Amino acid sequence: MLINKNSLLIIALIFAKPVIAAETLEQAFAEALSQNQRILAAKANSEASEQQLYAAQGQRLPQLYVSTGYTQFSETPAIQTEVNGQPAEFAASQAGSANAQAIVSMPVFTSGRISHSIEAAEAAKVAMRHNEVTTALNIKLQVADAFIAIFRAEKGLLVAQNHVNSLNAHVKDVTNLYQQGMVARNDLLASQVELSNAQQDVIRKDNQLNIAKAHFNQLLYRDLSTEVDLVEQFPDALRGTLTELSQQALSQRPELSALALQAHALEQQAASEDASLWPQVNINGGYQYQQNRYQVHEGMWMANATLEWKIYDGSTRHRSKAMSQQAMALQSQRNDLISQIQLQVRQSWLDVQETLKRTEVAQSAIAQADENLKVSTERYQQGLSSHTEVLDAEDLRVTTHNNYNNARYDTVMAKLNLRRALGAL
Repeated sequence: MLINKNSLLIIALIFAKPVIAAETLEQAFAEALSQNQRILAAKANSEASEQQLYAAQGQRLPQLYVSTGYTQFSETPAIQTEVNGQPAEFAASQAGSANAQAIVSMPVFTSGRISHSIEAAEAAKVAMRHNEVTTALNIKLQVADAFIAIFRAEKGLLVAQNHVNSLNAHVKDVTNLYQQGMVARNDLLASQVELSNAQQDVIRKDNQLNIAKAHFNQLLYRDLSTEVDLVEQFPDALRGTLTELSQQALSQRPELSALALQAHALEQQAASEDASLWPQVNINGGYQYQQNRYQVHEGMWMANATLEWKIYDGSTRHRSKAMSQQAMALQSQRNDLISQIQLQVRQSWLDVQETLKRTEVAQSAIAQADENLKVSTERYQQGLSSHTEVLDAEDLRVTTHNNYNNARYDTVMAKLNLRRALGAL
């Protein structure tokens, strides 16, 4: 069977893996926020609070009541009286009759009950928006941590693979010297054991990398086996003194605004409850129909005004006080959160300074560790040093490279934690 070039091209396109563009941290943030169930739940709560605001505002609007029914009595309702000294009865209405009414009712004065409830709903709505921002910040920080964990795992795997390559070269040196009778068999066995341990470490590091990628995909609600290709690009460091950054955090952290608004909402709800104990004035109007052939006008228009004043209620005052106490509790939580935020900013700022210094020290030590291994290897090849000296130099080199990679990514994470502490991630 002959297959032309076009057929081969079609087959290649069918089985070819899709090309995945490298992904930045900002792109990962955007995808996580569009897919994450917690942010969807937070948005749903925000929309619910908006509907509650509409419900509170709707109390000011007229309400229309429409009702109808049919009543059947066992006897015809009648009036008993006397006519010319003789008892007499007259039918007052039909034994069976239909009725209907359409009434419009509108509050004209509520002693502030409605206005306080509207203000409470407005505060609760804005508080929910701030909670939505807080949820987004927490999700972003989780994604950033998983994003950096992949680079950390990749660099750890690379160091482990280089460690295996270095030990492979060392085993060859030991084998050559052993064959020449210049070293004991113990050196050969020890080097082979070190190589085996290093190979196991590569397997562990590769597994850690796969787990890191799966965790990243899970945060973005992807298939856990999706290939991950990331761009090592991170936000710039924030500038300012520790005092300036602390003030910035206190002015823009959404958690503080949310607690303040929740407390205000409770205070307004308490005021609305108190206002319900004062005069409430409604005006009503509409049309009423009562089927009754004995009545001159079966249908009539009506209008009235009602004044309701709840002189005593055994529960309203207690509900109001409970809400006021809850508002005080939220204010205390906010005061405590202020202290926590100041600590978070200080700790993150100090972490940035520490990791920057660690990175600088570790980077300068890399060249020294590489040179130390080179010298130790040459000395061993010349029979001037022991086998353990080379292995110690190699372990020192591995530790130095790992220290540098950890310090570098700890710096990135410390900067992102500082951004989160400021509410600017």
